[in-house]
Amino acid sequence: MGKFWNKAGGVMLAAGLSAMLAASARAETPPGLLVVGQSIDDAVSFDPAEGFELTTVQTFNAVYQRLVQSNRQDGTRIEPALAASWDIGADGKSLTFALAKDAKFASGNPVRPEDVIFSFSRAIKLNKAPSFILGELGWTAENVDKSVTKTGDGKIRLSWQADVGPGFVLAILTAPIASIVDEATVSPQANKDDFGNGWLKSHSAGSGPFKINTYTAHEALVLDANPTSPGGAPKLQGVIVRNVPDAGARRLLAEQGDIDIARGLGADQIDALKKEGKLNVLAVPSARVDYLLINSKANATLGNPAFWEAARYLVDYDGIAKNLLRGQSQVHQAFLPSGFPGALNDNPYKLDVAKAKKILADAGIGPAKITFPVFNEEPFLQIAQSLQQTFGQAGFTLDIQPGVASEIYTKGRSGQYEITLRYWIPDYFDPHSNAGAFAVNRDNKHNTVAKQAGWLIPEISDETAAAVREQDPAKRAALYEDLQRKVQKSSPFILMFQGSDQVVLSKAIKGYAQGLNADQVYYDQVEK
Repeated sequence: MGKFWNKAGGVMLAAGLSAMLAASARAETPPGLLVVGQSIDDAVSFDPAEGFELTTVQTFNAVYQRLVQSNRQDGTRIEPALAASWDIGADGKSLTFALAKDAKFASGNPVRPEDVIFSFSRAIKLNKAPSFILGELGWTAENVDKSVTKTGDGKIRLSWQADVGPGFVLAILTAPIASIVDEATVSPQANKDDFGNGWLKSHSAGSGPFKINTYTAHEALVLDANPTSPGGAPKLQGVIVRNVPDAGARRLLAEQGDIDIARGLGADQIDALKKEGKLNVLAVPSARVDYLLINSKANATLGNPAFWEAARYLVDYDGIAKNLLRGQSQVHQAFLPSGFPGALNDNPYKLDVAKAKKILADAGIGPAKITFPVFNEEPFLQIAQSLQQTFGQAGFTLDIQPGVASEIYTKGRSGQYEITLRYWIPDYFDPHSNAGAFAVNRDNKHNTVAKQAGWLIPEISDETAAAVREQDPAKRAALYEDLQRKVQKSSPFILMFQGSDQVVLSKAIKGYAQGLNADQVYYDQVEK
């Protein structure tokens, strides 16, 4: 049975976790505890140096802080967090941060320059999936310790080798991988050279408004309040994120009052709940981009640009958006989401099986069976079935292989797939957050999406580097538009939709906030 420790009152609250994991007919959830129902099968790691999935990214703002943070209403505005202030170096390639005084981790340990050094160093040296984000600064395992240094009492200096300006660096420092972890708590948990990664997969060592009490894979994530958080004490005593893989079950639990918030409901469930009017439905614009990822190294067919071109005409974009997703996504065929500078909003591709067949015939590409691992939840299975039908008309049998999201992520990152359905959400509010994933792969050293597709593109990578260097906003936006057109026309990605999150809330919930980016989920001001 899970329990929640309220340090402020010194009272042990029996949360009844096992009871919470079973559906009941209670009219309401326990007071002081927020219960969220969603699928958490995607979770791989709650270590901010590794976690790169929706569940983990949505959690990081609850348990960690960074030196700086994005404004909740306007993500392009950067505000102090663990850093009270910062100064730009005369060389234009360094920043000196003064840490907020008296800031403490949930453990009670003070936040020190050594913790900042430890956090960035381990993130680079572990070289997990999101490490390429900090790698954009030119940081490597060999130079990171010289790039992040203590300069005085409570001060830290960051320098970078990449040809980018301080504004871009500040944007990167808002990404979850830039979270600051408590070295004194994590280091004793290290196993050989893992910098405590094994322990942090299911624990936390941050300064956010909550801390991880327990995490049971495929069951629940339990968070306790951290009343000493530098950002302020949360209004809740704790949060339970229950794993409810079935969307129908999530709807039922929300209607019964067994959960306070439901995420990831299908269009049918949302429509029904709106008609009933017993729950609030919050529509939140999202920067999520949905796409097909083609493994160009899997075989000659999938590596042929003619196949990539034909596949663009084998997607029923309008039918999926209007009939399956119904307000949960819009057709969007570029890697930058609407709302970001330089976003390309034209959609040149439509379902045209005859045209696809001609492209394939001209290239000498015949019918084939293609393995298609897909998240075992909606709307991904619905989208996969639509794709199976339209690809089938051109002679390609998509062998849908449903699996829990964590398994699908692992297959994609290790190249153990032929085609898979994925989504991408920016890690920070700058166009390079997406360009660095879809348009960079010089040498297969960084785990970008392009690398996962087996797409080696040194020339386009150089163009992406030029775009991030450009300081004139209009010129920079034009460079990103050009990059998107190139990727849109010929790449092993079929970009299809931009999402819109619909979150169902109990009428008793107040103060919940969610922003454009996936990590912008805020529980600290929630009341019930």
